[in-house]
Amino acid sequence: MAQGEDGPLVVIERDGGSNTGAFLLGAVVGAGLALLFAPRSGKETQEQLKARALEFRDVAQERVRAAQEGLEERLGRAGEQVREQIESVKGAVDAGRQAALDARAELQDRIETSKAAYRAASDAARQVVHDAGAQENGEHDDDAADELAPPLD
Repeated sequence: MAQGEDGPLVVIERDGGSNTGAFLLGAVVGAGLALLFAPRSGKETQEQLKARALEFRDVAQERVRAAQEGLEERLGRAGEQVREQIESVKGAVDAGRQAALDARAELQDRIETSKAAYRAASDAARQVVHDAGAQENGEHDDDAADELAPPLD
């Protein structure tokens, strides 16, 4: 009995049934453990340990083999994906390079066309200045034509 603030404290527990089931369960578990841990001869124990070690080794080897196969498969897939990405990038680089070459060729064509148009306009301006000067002075004035349209380098 415990002592409380107001005096002795009494705890009453009720047991709703017998403990026969728990006793039988304990007896069965105890008997099983006794069979497992009963002393054996050294040779029997060594054979059992050897058999368990072989089982463990076989299971470990199987798991290692399965892990290796899984790893090889994943590495193969990853390698293939990397190769595909490399090819994709190569294709994009080649397309970009070709687009740059095409743009450069087009730009060079436009520059040549512009130069030709400038030369034609320059020649026409020189001819006009020349003809106008020849009519006024009766002579050739190349300096005035060069000022109007300087020669293109």
